[in-house]
Amino acid sequence: MYYEKALVPATLLKRYKRFLADVRFDNGDELTVHCANTGAMTGCAIPGSKIWLSKSDNSKRKYQYSWELVELASGEGFICVNTARANQIVARSLAEGGISAVAEYQHIKPEVKYGKSSRVDFFLTQEGLPDVYLEVKSVTLHLEEDLGAFPDAVTLRGQKHLVELAEMLKSGARAILVFCVLHSKIKQVTVADEIDKHYGQLLREVMKKGVEVYCYDVKMSVTRLRLNQLLPLTLG
Repeated sequence: MYYEKALVPATLLKRYKRFLADVRFDNGDELTVHCANTGAMTGCAIPGSKIWLSKSDNSKRKYQYSWELVELASGEGFICVNTARANQIVARSLAEGGISAVAEYQHIKPEVKYGKSSRVDFFLTQEGLPDVYLEVKSVTLHLEEDLGAFPDAVTLRGQKHLVELAEMLKSGARAILVFCVLHSKIKQVTVADEIDKHYGQLLREVMKKGVEVYCYDVKMSVTRLRLNQLLPLTLG
């Protein structure tokens, strides 16, 4: 996916109240911007970091700018902190047949009701093939070297999604979880048992039942985000 408009550079002053951040522009002006991320954002919100913002033309928005990227201090890439981008990236890749496990599926619907009271990120159908329920989770927690993990905070919603994905298997459908890695340093993914032990237990259980899990990294720049290649999942 391409950003609709050129992103604006700034320096992060602080992130607070989960959805807000104070930034300083290159001209010295300071402003509060929106942060579309409900997680802990461990290692992603270091004051003084160079960040990139998108600007909305919607006059009804309270905060005109949204925080999109953090530029790594090493200059070796980015972290995308706007978790809404993960679904957009995956949607584009699905449409282009870029996810090999479901490349044959031509009919893709977002936000379809399933389970007890949830909406699956994507529902895929194709004549002669089993239906597919596909959930997307973004990964930004960098642990060490090239290892990243999900989740970065206890996620009751994520636990619920695992249970509901497994339930879909009973109807003969396929259930898929895609970890969309939005940190340039992460080249393999694990589960953060020390943060959410129950999520780790559930993930292992549903995989044994047949839930498919795929990890993909994302090529990131200030103009484009693109799903790239499969990464290994290491559960230990």
